[in-house]
Amino acid sequence: MSALPNTGSRNVLNTDVEIKGILKFSGELTFAGKLDGEIQSEGALHLNDEAVIRGNLQLHTVVLRGKVSGNVSAKERIEIKSKGELFGDVRASKLVIEEGATFVGKCEVNPNKASPAPLPGAVGAMRPPELVIPARK
Repeated sequence: MSALPNTGSRNVLNTDVEIKGILKFSGELTFAGKLDGEIQSEGALHLNDEAVIRGNLQLHTVVLRGKVSGNVSAKERIEIKSKGELFGDVRASKLVIEEGATFVGKCEVNPNKASPAPLPGAVGAMRPPELVIPARK
């Protein structure tokens, strides 16, 4: 696992916190409140069971136990714990989903950070031969 920036800061926002807007932090954040907006950080986010997020997350690592409605992108790792609920797409180098977790969305997991293969029909992709059916007279 890649090392986080060594800021030494550990922050906690409890269940009585409600935020509308963009939340930025460094180090580690344990979040148990409600957020309607975005979270951006090069650090680690731990969402407690009570956390409710409506918006996108861009982080280094995420451990999700609460509810997220939005896309999640992590440079290193996303973990969805058994009580976690994620409704949105994920992109990360590593993805862990525990039994009992809810995940509805698409995922792109690319541990080697290699270029993805072209999608069918994309420029440079092989296409199947076309079937030609002659018209009836």
